[in-house]
Amino acid sequence: MRGFFGIGCEEMSKPMNLGALMRTSHAFGASFFFTINAHPKVREAYNSDTSRSFDHMPYYAWDTLADLRLPRGCVLVGVELTDDAVELPRFQHPQAAAYVMGRERGSLSPEMLARCKHVVKIPTKFCLNVGLAGALVMYDRVLALGGYPARPIMPGGPRLEMTEAVRPKG
Repeated sequence: MRGFFGIGCEEMSKPMNLGALMRTSHAFGASFFFTINAHPKVREAYNSDTSRSFDHMPYYAWDTLADLRLPRGCVLVGVELTDDAVELPRFQHPQAAAYVMGRERGSLSPEMLARCKHVVKIPTKFCLNVGLAGALVMYDRVLALGGYPARPIMPGGPRLEMTEAVRPKG
């Protein structure tokens, strides 16, 4: 898969949510993880991050939105249930993106939404846990940019030899 991505959260307050999101981002191959104005107790996330992602990818803990610095060419994508957000299955992921989730008991701040180049929403009836929402966004990114062929028309999967013939090399 070409490009890179990071994922993070604004005003994270629950260490277990942070640890779960970090572990999932490590599993999906995120290049970096970040928080903005996180509660000091989130440092306890080490307890729930069984993959020890701190040892495998950079973690940026910015105190304020003004401190947020992204790599050159990296696009900020907000994940939030707003009326004008693009539904995730209809969204074309940028090659270089940083996805930001809202706080556990609220939404992305108006200042954060203003800074986002894109805002996407997961088409659900109500908000999801921040860790689950992050996992869905990363899974969608892998499906969209990972070089997978279109799904079969009939239930089930294609025969293995067909799958290997269309999968990109290297």
